[in-house]
Amino acid sequence: MLSIGIVGLPNVGKSTLFKALTKKQVDIQNYPFTTIDPNVGVVGVPDERLGLLAKMSNSAKIIPTAIEFIDIAGLVKGAAQGEGLGNKFLANIREVGAIAEVVRIFEDDKITHVHKKIDPADDVEAINMELMLADLETINKRIDKTKVNDPSVAVETSALRKLKIGLESGMLAINIELADKEEEVARELNLLTNKKFIYILNASENQLKSGWQPDEKLKKTIGDSDFVILTSTFELLLSESSADEQKVFLEEVNLTESRLDALIKKAYHTLGLTTFLTTGEDETRAWTCKADATAPQAARAIHTDFEQKFIRAEVINWKTLLDIGGYASARAKGLIKTVGRDYVVQDGDVIEIKI
Repeated sequence: MLSIGIVGLPNVGKSTLFKALTKKQVDIQNYPFTTIDPNVGVVGVPDERLGLLAKMSNSAKIIPTAIEFIDIAGLVKGAAQGEGLGNKFLANIREVGAIAEVVRIFEDDKITHVHKKIDPADDVEAINMELMLADLETINKRIDKTKVNDPSVAVETSALRKLKIGLESGMLAINIELADKEEEVARELNLLTNKKFIYILNASENQLKSGWQPDEKLKKTIGDSDFVILTSTFELLLSESSADEQKVFLEEVNLTESRLDALIKKAYHTLGLTTFLTTGEDETRAWTCKADATAPQAARAIHTDFEQKFIRAEVINWKTLLDIGGYASARAKGLIKTVGRDYVVQDGDVIEIKI
């Protein structure tokens, strides 16, 4: 299961956001581990293609692909030295595939800001500094255990030195230039700042309506990372409303879809993933694979044996299949491609794996 850790300073709207997310939780029948921990929510990735294909195939059920969101306790200054939940907090982040950092944009005198002022760029830097300090501690411990003059660990030594210098100069590990083999060392270390970041900019409803955008200082701080602007209280209201009510509420703030849906989609693509589909009478289902996966690699998502047992696959784009009216017509028109082991799966492919 793909996982995103939600982090942020106290009082930034993290808990409200997580509550809205869990309202979108997928059927626990398909993902039974959703109940393991109260701060874990497994949510379906919104995909309008599924409903259309299911209608065409008269599918008994629809199963979206899913992401696990983990609500991690508010991070405070000094977490790397054990302040607040300290090491427990940082251990939780180590297990996730990417980090969603909630940043407070809204002004509200009734909700105290931990730093007594609203400065989103400073907040991002404060959180990232704690993560970098924790990574430096990991690097220093590894250096202490490594025989730095041993030629057999030359690649590891080089990677550790580059990471240490970069982190000490204020760079996130993911932005530090490493050779291919050095990157393998960084991955093995499971560094907090070697993960992809998504910034959730939690604005007020008025800011949302007026089309608020980050200023140059904040843009520079978050760099090339994805960001989503939303209002956590508004998203919670949407998640608790009927479809008709949602439409009215969205129109009031000039939106066409929930920004939470936009966040879920963005999280999925931030992880470098793509979706292929299967459809039939039993179910229409979305499957997850890496964006550059070949057909046998993608087949692992359906069953781990399928990669080895793969013979060929039959592939058609979902829209082509829908427009032609189903498999029978598609076959008659010769629109279904038979592909081999070197075929790279495209987003929206409807695939039948032959093993």
